[in-house]
Amino acid sequence: MPPADQAELERARALLESPGLAVQLANVIGAPIEGMLGRLPGPAQRLLDRAARKAVETAFRAALLTLREGTPGAAASPRLHKAAVAGTGAVGGFFGLPGLLVELPLTTTAMLRSIADIARSEGESPADPGTRIACLEVLALGGARSDDDGAESGYFATRAALAQQVTAATRYVAAGMGSGAAPAMVKLIQGVASRFSIPVTQKALAQAAPLVGAASGATLNLVFISHFQQAARGHFIVRRLERKHGELAVRAAYAALAPAASSRSSR
Repeated sequence: MPPADQAELERARALLESPGLAVQLANVIGAPIEGMLGRLPGPAQRLLDRAARKAVETAFRAALLTLREGTPGAAASPRLHKAAVAGTGAVGGFFGLPGLLVELPLTTTAMLRSIADIARSEGESPADPGTRIACLEVLALGGARSDDDGAESGYFATRAALAQQVTAATRYVAAGMGSGAAPAMVKLIQGVASRFSIPVTQKALAQAAPLVGAASGATLNLVFISHFQQAARGHFIVRRLERKHGELAVRAAYAALAPAASSRSSR
């Protein structure tokens, strides 16, 4: 891989391996999020799981209806989408958990449009079925499940776990049958939502934290979307390099970066 592409892959890995959302939210509210997870009542967790699924469904339907052909390679506008989710976060934060249930589909839709904007800046067309499904994949990169393979910090493990659903859903969308009710789309949305519910839960706990103080819902939403914008940038850099060098070559080069990164962090 040429030095320039190698540098791009290192950048992608740094974005995909950046501190998790729980750490970023904890830095904002001044309290650990992970310690609160075990105290979350079961009914509340089930409610958040359903909210995550509904948000993914709503965002994808909106994407099918509103994403238009753009100019691949055009610069993305992340600040525009951050402003949008800051507004929805301010309203959601004011009303607590009930507000989150209303706000989350709006925030997720804005995030998916921002993800598509980033995809376009990396040379992809938002109108392409494969790109639309790849945008949905980014929502699954927000948190690793307990049964995920720890190799590669979950990035390629998550893609592998969703590979069959992604392939089937892409065929449905390409054939013009990509509604949320199609069996292939149902399975993909379930797979994405099961992972998306992890950062959604972390966001809900941050908004409910007694120490949240000046950290408003708008501030927390900015952290939320920034996390997924970083993941999107890393994801679509990897996809761009895969189109150029092949998936296996890029995956091997990505895995080879892990020892070097570990060596630098231990110094």
